[in-house]
Amino acid sequence: MPTVPPVFAASALYDNLLQAALRQFFGRATFETEPIPSLSSDGRLAIEPTGDPSVLSIRWFGSRHVLHVPPRRPFTDHEVRLARAIGAVLAMRYRAIFDPKQMLERQDLFRGAIEDRYVGAFLDATSYSDPSQTRADMIANAIEVLRVAALSSYENRSISSGVLILDSAEDSHSGRRPPKENAFRYSQALTGIKSFYRLSDGLRTAFLVNREGVVLDVIEVARRVSDGILDVPCPTPYRPHALATEGTRDVCIVLSPSHEIKAFADGVQVFSFRNARWHLLDVAAKYRMWSEAVGNAPLAERLFQTALDLADEREGALFVVLRDPAQSLPLLVAPADQLDTDRSAGSQANPTRWQLLHSLRGQSASGLDPAVLAGLAKVDGATVLDRSGRLLAVGAILLHSEPPEPHSTLAVEGARTTAAMAAGRFGAVLKVSEDGLITFYDHQERIWDI
Repeated sequence: MPTVPPVFAASALYDNLLQAALRQFFGRATFETEPIPSLSSDGRLAIEPTGDPSVLSIRWFGSRHVLHVPPRRPFTDHEVRLARAIGAVLAMRYRAIFDPKQMLERQDLFRGAIEDRYVGAFLDATSYSDPSQTRADMIANAIEVLRVAALSSYENRSISSGVLILDSAEDSHSGRRPPKENAFRYSQALTGIKSFYRLSDGLRTAFLVNREGVVLDVIEVARRVSDGILDVPCPTPYRPHALATEGTRDVCIVLSPSHEIKAFADGVQVFSFRNARWHLLDVAAKYRMWSEAVGNAPLAERLFQTALDLADEREGALFVVLRDPAQSLPLLVAPADQLDTDRSAGSQANPTRWQLLHSLRGQSASGLDPAVLAGLAKVDGATVLDRSGRLLAVGAILLHSEPPEPHSTLAVEGARTTAAMAAGRFGAVLKVSEDGLITFYDHQERIWDI
């Protein structure tokens, strides 16, 4: 029986890995594969220009993989960057199989989950263009440390931790250099030491590690940064983590108390590992789409920030910004739930729910303290506003003017999702799920998830 030459078996395996990665991270795209003449089998991968920002073409071996997204939502810079990172990891791993020298020098390439390597290559692309650089592998190894920590507990409490990985051998902020004696690396071996879980909680404190993986210090993250301005909101507890990476090539990775792994770079949260898989958040592009739909930048920022904080707390919420309240509010919210509706009140001794919420009449979401707005959003039901930010309803059970068709997605989704899709006919909607997922709906279409 004829055997398949190793080079062809390896190329088939790695082409399958490429397809699996593209389908995992680019779920919003349609995927086509077409055979093309292969010029070589040395593992060179190319992302070919198409002239169409909604089409991504990747050539490898004897196949061309073409990804399509809707023209109104073309591929973002982060998506193209991730595609290049995936290709860089797979191409280098493929070449290392047939090159003993590379295999020896880049052993870390084959350790841990391959998805962690994609994330590392995204966060430090130079590690795969310059063979002398290995920080991408260091980032992937740090992720594996936190993944192991997530499986542990300390004194019956869940573990949280964090690490700030520098792009240099020493810390320019404090002048800290690698110790000459008793130096140690940030590795899985640390997770077997109980003190490891005391020294860094990820929220306030984090390990400081240089680009080679040597631990330099344990720092209080907030004291390391000034109170700067972020271009893109992030969950409030992690604002210092994002600021620590703003204007630098440093990377901050955190295991949160909810056992979500968060990766920060360039002043924004870039990745999230939750529900057993990595998610490219692409927050900047998605925030821009949300802000344009709302049409009021301060209001869009306030609602987006609140949604991020609630998602981090694993609290559910629903925000609806109506385009034409005069027409749509009566179709969406019952008169009893509208704040502008006049009705008889209860007594001072026995106030009603209507009295409690009616105190919000005429107020604006932008004028409320952030904690107050977050508290209102936690009330069962939807928070409905107009484009100026004026509160129209709080804790409202939204009306569905038409029952879902038997085969409609409205018929199988949860109550909050069904309400969000229905409200999307009338305005921009942010739905926050208790599993930490944020979804944007507009014109009764699911636009994006974070």
